[in-house]
Amino acid sequence: MHYTDVPLSQRDGNWYIRATGDLRVRLTSHGAGRVRSTAPRRPLSLVCYEACLSADDAYRRERHLKSGRGGRYLRARLASSLAELRARKLERR
Repeated sequence: MHYTDVPLSQRDGNWYIRATGDLRVRLTSHGAGRVRSTAPRRPLSLVCYEACLSADDAYRRERHLKSGRGGRYLRARLASSLAELRARKLERR
């Protein structure tokens, strides 16, 4: 099983779209700061993931979500989740 996942940075509010073969290992390594691209953006919270049977499908989905049309789709798909996360962030301060 291969995955395309979208963790959200709680520090800067941006998401990082990626494809992986082992979702749990990938989340652990990003959360521990062992990945250079996301280490300064920690903590990360997983907001969405999709499972695919082949690696080609997962990487194709990653490329789509990183495109303009895919980004608009993702923002629309996660609108209520992102609004809830922003509301919780405002309440903490």
